[in-house]
Amino acid sequence: MNPATGQTSHPDRVWSVAEHLDDVLSKIEPLDPIELQLPDAQGCVLVEDITVPVALPPFDNSSMDGYAVRVADVADAAEGAPVTLIVIGDVAAGSGELPEVGPGQAARIMTGAPVPPGADAVVPVEWTDGGTGEGPAATMRAHSAAPQDAGGEVLVHRPVAAGAHIRARGSDVGAGEPALAAGTVLGPSQIGLLAAIGRGTVRVRPRARVVVMSTGSELVQPGEALGPGQIYDSNSFQLTAAARAAGAIAYRVGAVADDAETLRSTLEDQLIRADILVTSGGVSVGAYDVVKETLAGLSGEEGQVEFRKLAMQPGKPQGFGLIGPDRIPLLALPGNPVSSYVSFELFVRPAIRALMGLPEIHRPTTPARCTDAIASSPKGKRQFLRGSYDPDAGTVTPVGGAGSHLIKAMAHANALIVVPEDVTEVAEGGAVDVVLLG
Repeated sequence: MNPATGQTSHPDRVWSVAEHLDDVLSKIEPLDPIELQLPDAQGCVLVEDITVPVALPPFDNSSMDGYAVRVADVADAAEGAPVTLIVIGDVAAGSGELPEVGPGQAARIMTGAPVPPGADAVVPVEWTDGGTGEGPAATMRAHSAAPQDAGGEVLVHRPVAAGAHIRARGSDVGAGEPALAAGTVLGPSQIGLLAAIGRGTVRVRPRARVVVMSTGSELVQPGEALGPGQIYDSNSFQLTAAARAAGAIAYRVGAVADDAETLRSTLEDQLIRADILVTSGGVSVGAYDVVKETLAGLSGEEGQVEFRKLAMQPGKPQGFGLIGPDRIPLLALPGNPVSSYVSFELFVRPAIRALMGLPEIHRPTTPARCTDAIASSPKGKRQFLRGSYDPDAGTVTPVGGAGSHLIKAMAHANALIVVPEDVTEVAEGGAVDVVLLG
């Protein structure tokens, strides 16, 4: 029995995609809630119901730049016969002491400013002469350039109805009403609402911290010169970006050489900042598969990782377990770039989103018609081909071949075409399911 997975280990067992995913998710516990400042809570899941402590808006305010008036005073206003009102002052946004508007008077008011007592409507500045004594105004003159406009007279050319251009107190939401429910994912609009009702912090499940590392002595960092037999490390960049796209805080460690002691010490160093660890490479059956060599030998307080064969293409070799004293989930992915990315989408992304308590942990899947025939798919394996999905036509076109090294094809795909285990070919125009990546 493997204590990390709860499964009996059989080296020759072939796991289905669903079995492996179910096993991974069964070991994932959502992160404990914490209190975060609003800017840090974006993308997190709310764990408390939020009610509105004060009405929004908290006071009657103007929705226009114009003049706060009494409706009765402008009832007879017309283009050819404007009404003259005495301007008693300005009301700017943030004004505290407000002038009282009496009969025959008006207060020049700015958008968002509180409506002064006595006024029951706002006349837009375009319906007045703006205090210039000329024709209809297009705008107010700046106070610094024309301070006299805060007094004097204004000609009003049109009448208004009671309440016109006033945003009433509580017209958005009243005090005590629900604002956001527990389980809400906090996006920009939700963060804005929380700020508007005065919440500086909020209780959420935090974003998962994901540590990503590639393994392989052949890997070189982009920007450096390649030597004989070397390639650039693309996996750590691709998987770190994928983790961030899934909503996580991601740390890229980079390439670790094919040395068991180096890998072990690197993993130990990263445990302190990881909610989940992701490695790529070194999980197959080669003599230099250092991830498998290092992690398969863990036991006791170190944790345990099991390496498996999955009935899928690409991505047959996979590793999963819990390591360290805090039993941090570790997913060991194959090293070929396409295998690594497909494995991330199928297994790591749902694990990240489950850690965060997000309501939707899987990519959406939709039926489509395959524009090209798929001549061959291995029987008994679930194949995932790169595809370009057209939502308007409901079609998907294979991109590139089935090779697990074809990273260019992956970069031009927006979907994975799923060919089930019992299907060995798909005719042109045949029905398939596609996993949407965008």
